[in-house]
Amino acid sequence: MPDPRYGVWQPLELDQLRALFASQPASWWIAGGHALELFAGRSWRPHGDLDVGILRRDEARVIPALRGFDRHAAHGELSLLASGALAPEDAHCVWCRARDGDPWRFEVLLTESDGDDWVFRREPAIRRPIHELIRFTEHGLPYLRPEIQLLYKAKGVRPKDELDFAAVAPLLDAEPRRWLRAALARAHPGHPWLERAEL
Repeated sequence: MPDPRYGVWQPLELDQLRALFASQPASWWIAGGHALELFAGRSWRPHGDLDVGILRRDEARVIPALRGFDRHAAHGELSLLASGALAPEDAHCVWCRARDGDPWRFEVLLTESDGDDWVFRREPAIRRPIHELIRFTEHGLPYLRPEIQLLYKAKGVRPKDELDFAAVAPLLDAEPRRWLRAALARAHPGHPWLERAEL
């Protein structure tokens, strides 16, 4: 759940987020637990927030579509960004709400890249072609590939991440499962998920 010190969350519906991001030119995708549920085609837990991913290099192209929102860079604390300003390099996400005191509506995750490759920030040797980052629902909603999303979730292994892994890992095909196993072994040697039968 989001940190209550920074105010309450009232996430947009996925269709509302889709309508908002359809008005900008950059690639984007649903991330977090919602992405895993879109992959699985079902829900298994409540969600306190809503994550949307973009490439950090596309942030300036996305900002005009967010002009109806206050944007706050998250880097140890929340800092209000001036209109049109980019998040600082040490901030990897931006929280968005209509105005001061309103509920938070969504969080923009700033994803690293190098040329045509996505780069895993915690272990830059882990990378994939950017065109392999996203899958789509039958209705065309983009979401982060499940094996990549599980790699992001492996850092803290919170109870909700354990639920997500248990629900999604058995659904992965052989190639995504091999990729996740290799990425976990490199980024998080000895991670408990490596011992699970699903991998």
